[in-house]
Parts: sequence; C-alpha cells; structure tokens
Amino acid sequence: MKKWLRVTLIVVVVVLVVAVLGVFLMMRPQGIELVRHPIEEREPLEEWLDDYGVSYEDVAVTTEDGLNLVGWYIPSQNGAAVIAQHGYKGDRGDLVVTAVLLQRHGYGVLLSTVRAHDQSDGDLITFGKEEMKDLEAWYQYLLTRDDVDPDRIGILGESMGGALSIQYAAQNPNIKAVVAHSAFARFADTVNIGVERQTGLPAFPFAPMILFWAEREADMDISSIDTTKWISQISPRPVFILHGGADEDISADSGQKLYDAAGEPKELWVEPGAVHHGLEEEPFESEFERRVVGFFDQYLGGE
Repeated sequence: MKKWLRVTLIVVVVVLVVAVLGVFLMMRPQGIELVRHPIEEREPLEEWLDDYGVSYEDVAVTTEDGLNLVGWYIPSQNGAAVIAQHGYKGDRGDLVVTAVLLQRHGYGVLLSTVRAHDQSDGDLITFGKEEMKDLEAWYQYLLTRDDVDPDRIGILGESMGGALSIQYAAQNPNIKAVVAHSAFARFADTVNIGVERQTGLPAFPFAPMILFWAEREADMDISSIDTTKWISQISPRPVFILHGGADEDISADSGQKLYDAAGEPKELWVEPGAVHHGLEEEPFESEFERRVVGFFDQYLGGE
C-alpha cells in the first residue's frame, strides 16, 4: 500500500473514532436526564382535587429507606380502594380525572407518588428497582384505614405507573385487580421511540448510548427492563390492559405484548384513535368509565 494511501486511511479512522467518541460523550447529559429528576426541575401540579369539589385528605408516608412521599386520599364509601399511580416525571394531578370518576362509584382512591416525582423526596428514577419500596409504603398506609377492606384493594397506573403497578402486583398477592393504562412492555423500545420522535435521528446508535450513561448514573441494568415477565406472575388475579392506537410515546404493540404475556383472567382495550394515556378524555371518557369501573366492580366487589 502506498504511503499516502496508508496515511489517508489512518487519518480517516482517527477522525471517525473522534467523531464517534464525541457523539458518545454528547449523549451523557441525555442519559443523566433520563434518570434524574431533581425537585427544582419538576413542573407544578396542573390538576387539583379541589377543582372538582371532592373531599380528600393530604397524606404522606415514609419508605423503608427513609424517603418522604406525598399523596392524596379520597375516603372509600364502599370498602374498596384503588391505588392510582402516575407516570414518568408526572404527579398526582395526572390522575385526578380518573380518581374523581372512581370516587363517583364509591371507591376510595389513593393518588400516590413515587420518589423523584411531585413533591416527594429523591431525585433518581429507577423504573421499579427502588419504586417498589414506595408502592409498598402506600399499600401499608391503606391497611391502616378503617374505611378500606384489605381484601378489596386494586391498583391502576398509567405509562410508567402502569408498568410499576404490574411489577408491584406481581410481588404483592394482596393486590386483587390491576389496570395498566399505556404501560410499556420493554423499556428499551420506549427509549427508541423517544429518540426517533424527539430528535428525528435513528434509534441506533443513539438510544443505546443514552441507556449506557443512564445505567451508570442509576447503577442498574435499565435496557433489560421487561414488564411482560412481571405480568405473567399475576394470574389468577385479573389484569386489564388499556392502550391508545395513536400513542406516539409507547407503541400500542406494548399493550398487545402485555396482554399476550398475562394469564387469565385478562382484558384488553386498544382504542385506535386514542393518544398516550388519553382514554380517560373525551371522546372516550364514557367508555373508559364503563370499562374500568365495571372491571373493578367485578373483581373488587364495588357498587
């Protein structure tokens, strides 16, 4: 090989290596942002139970590792209660409409929060690794309530909250019914969608780079998170999977994968025109009420 050609190839390789390394380092802030959510960066609540004239209590719990979590509780009128869990970088206000709907049918509703969200302690999101401690603390709170029959507790979550609800129900056999709205199956697939939608760039190689940095920041294997392994453990308790066919954040395929992995009894509702956790909104609100309340009435013994 001629000297000039060899030198040219070496220069090209060096430039490519530097470019790849540069892009790799540029993904580090995105990886950190994926798992860090300090309180000063959180958005204020947009929805409040006060706006709906619902009687509720401000409540708080302390996790086994010492974090203080805040929430709202609507007392039960029928002895049954539902834990309502918000999604990724969300808050209590995200499930106010659903909580009011359930309250109208007599259910107690615990609008829970997890670490690094709302006004709760912590700033690291671990997608279930540590959040199971949070949901356990909220479950233990419900056991202290005189208005709640401990054999009639269900859980409903949206987006990441749906995945957390599935994981927690798999670990706690006393959760009698599960509703997961717009939950992800594989978290890596959701990151791929996010990269493509927000940047217009292909998922590969950027999504793996982001996950690399996120995993080092959170000290966990995030890319292998797969909710289907949890949902398969819930049966014979019932699960209801809801998903919007127009969901641009978490593919509707996730809903189908979760349904396929679940044991009986199980239900699936994929609404073609609905966006990400948009089934509780018009024009689907009435059908959402009929299906979700009917599900909890059947398995928690509501009205």
